[in-house]
Amino acid sequence: MTQSLHIDWTACRGRGLCTELLDSLDRDEWGYPLAADGTGSDVPVARRDLAAAREAVALCPLQALSLRRRADTDPAAAPRQTHRSAR
Repeated sequence: MTQSLHIDWTACRGRGLCTELLDSLDRDEWGYPLAADGTGSDVPVARRDLAAAREAVALCPLQALSLRRRADTDPAAAPRQTHRSAR
């Protein structure tokens, strides 16, 4: 199972503890965490980094981090599309 670390930037205050625990995170110019490769708020977590990611989630003082199953690897997690006929 592949997981990603979700960063809730609305809850985050940019304290940076998570960036100290995970090499896959970097800080922006205001101190907020982001993926080291510059992609959005869902950062893929390598299996070797899963323990550190769990620690970051547990230690985040504002609960701005969560671990999620990656939708691209779990077809059951993908949203279902519905088709409606135009009338």
